[in-house]
Amino acid sequence: MAEHQFDIVVLGGGSAGYATAIRATQLGMTAAIVEKDKLGGTCLHRGCVPTKALLHSAEIADVAREGSVYGVNSSVESIDITAVNSFREKLIAGKFKGLQGLLKANGITVFAGEGRLSAANTVTVGEDTLVGKNVVLASGSYSRSLPGLEISGRVITSEHALELDEIPEKVLVLGGGVIGVEFASVWRSFGSEVTIIEGLPHLVPNEEESVSKQLERAFKKRGIGFKLGVRFQGVTQDDSSVTVTLEDGTELSADYLLVAVGRGPATQGLGYEEVGIEMDRGFVLTNERLATNVAGVYAVGDIVPGLQLAHRGYQQGIFVAEEIAGLSPVIVEDVNIPKVTYCDPEIASVGLTESKAAEKFGAENVTSYEYNLAGNAKSSILGTAGSVKAVRVNNGPVVGVHMIGARVGELVGEAQLIVNWEASPEDVAPFVHGHPTQNETIGEAMLKLAGKPLHAI
Repeated sequence: MAEHQFDIVVLGGGSAGYATAIRATQLGMTAAIVEKDKLGGTCLHRGCVPTKALLHSAEIADVAREGSVYGVNSSVESIDITAVNSFREKLIAGKFKGLQGLLKANGITVFAGEGRLSAANTVTVGEDTLVGKNVVLASGSYSRSLPGLEISGRVITSEHALELDEIPEKVLVLGGGVIGVEFASVWRSFGSEVTIIEGLPHLVPNEEESVSKQLERAFKKRGIGFKLGVRFQGVTQDDSSVTVTLEDGTELSADYLLVAVGRGPATQGLGYEEVGIEMDRGFVLTNERLATNVAGVYAVGDIVPGLQLAHRGYQQGIFVAEEIAGLSPVIVEDVNIPKVTYCDPEIASVGLTESKAAEKFGAENVTSYEYNLAGNAKSSILGTAGSVKAVRVNNGPVVGVHMIGARVGELVGEAQLIVNWEASPEDVAPFVHGHPTQNETIGEAMLKLAGKPLHAI
């Protein structure tokens, strides 16, 4: 067996893993990545990028259907799912090639194969032993199911949904979170009959409640059905259909059941527990600086409890490389990491919801304002409904911004700066927002909370 020495050995080449390695080499360290599949991980090959490519195709279909509203006589002749999939795969292939080149340019050594943590400072992969002054665990996540719910046949996960070579006539979606509502949005745009099953009282239940309610109204208008507050009981299937039974006795039939109940940490069988890493239900436990209980071993990305987002993984990878280099990077709490859900309409948020702010600061010390997109010229041009809601501490900073509407994901950058820099509405209100843009909606919300509304009531 060959032994190789590195300053940092990263187990996993997804968003968090390769960000760690790139930043480490920028800081003068040597770095290796061990990856059993393809560099880029879930985000590039089975998650963020391919699903957003599908959503873009879906958006084009919707725009074509609605062309007459804007004086353009357009229509959708058909959806060529083979061509849709080809567009997606070509996009992924280009990004994958670019990533390979980026890692090579940064002098990062990549070991292909399934790695295992065999000692606190050692990862084995095939016939190679990689010894690192530090080891970073970044093994990613997998699509979860429910106890007793087997993924097979017409019961599928998001990975299988991306590989379908047909557009289902009817589809059921188990789970009304990010993955569930995004796929529901795609399929509806492609002409499918869609019903979402969510055991909690609202779709996207982790978002501001007013945003969830607006999404539900928008989905009803689009013809997307949903069953809320009722739990899944079981499913049967044959060669052509599935039948789902809910705990209230309701039965629903469709061509497929998409199981979208979240993602679990991919840590089993990788040697973590044997080396003494402290775990909880498969997640790797760390301190606030992402160090595990074993000296010299860190963890980043989806295996660390909290938000499972690619950009969180990037941030954590950069953080750990700088931490190892002694730069003492600034901690960004999960609550202040922006979230975007790319259904139609889009949802974007950062910071505390109003209810969480009330819990933290006291309801009497919190004020919020919800600006309706109907008052924004660019939103009216786009034909979108929705709102921007800002939550502030009285005489203090903005602690949350929550948005729903077409393209609001592009607004979350400014919202992130406001929340993370603990700006008050009075700090932001003097800034000029270009007209007509949707960015003005954030400006209007800040003006209102600062006590000098222009177009707000």
